[in-house]
Amino acid sequence: MCYITSLPCRPQPREHGGAAAAGEWRSCLWLAKRAVVAAFLNIGTVWRGPLRHCLGASGLITSPYMHMMVAKPEQWVKPMAAAGANQYTFHLEATDNPGALIKDIRESGMKVGLGIKPNTTVEYLALWANQIDMALVMTVEPGFGGQKFMEDMMPKVQWLRSQFPSLDIEVDGGVGLDNIHRCAEAGANMIVSGSAIMKSDDPRSVINLLRNTCREAAQKRSLDR
Repeated sequence: MCYITSLPCRPQPREHGGAAAAGEWRSCLWLAKRAVVAAFLNIGTVWRGPLRHCLGASGLITSPYMHMMVAKPEQWVKPMAAAGANQYTFHLEATDNPGALIKDIRESGMKVGLGIKPNTTVEYLALWANQIDMALVMTVEPGFGGQKFMEDMMPKVQWLRSQFPSLDIEVDGGVGLDNIHRCAEAGANMIVSGSAIMKSDDPRSVINLLRNTCREAAQKRSLDR
């Protein structure tokens, strides 16, 4: 299955086309919220009070997925579960005990995602691949939108797909129409695309193209097995 995640989620008031915007974003299979704190990324955007409201707002976010770019991911597991998240993705570089954190996430009723930054080897992530639901390969340095896609991360995706055929593999950072084919062919079936969607005059068409490209690549892999 292919998932397209659009970041950020910014529903507009009804008087500014909010109803149309909601319909537009339902074309997306997943919408996500990121949580970022200063100790990990040197910026201080933290989702607190508004989180529960956003996760449940008008059915807009159908599968609340948390990409936690935080310095101490352990402390956010229970708050995110209580807020309604169904998947908790943390960065391998941010914890000294991935195994215990994975266990805690599972016991809190959420799926587990595990991400790595560009300078982290994919073999390090592979040590935990059989215990997680999704592997995230960052294709930019975490923290800021609009960065250039790092195509040299694709061998990581390709290697993960060859070693773990049934694992969900996500790419995040600089993904758009000009490189989606490379991501899909490498084996990514979960695509985070922010600027390419949010800055487009026709977000629905962009979402559909991203999604269809992933689906076609997944179908081809299935036939080739």
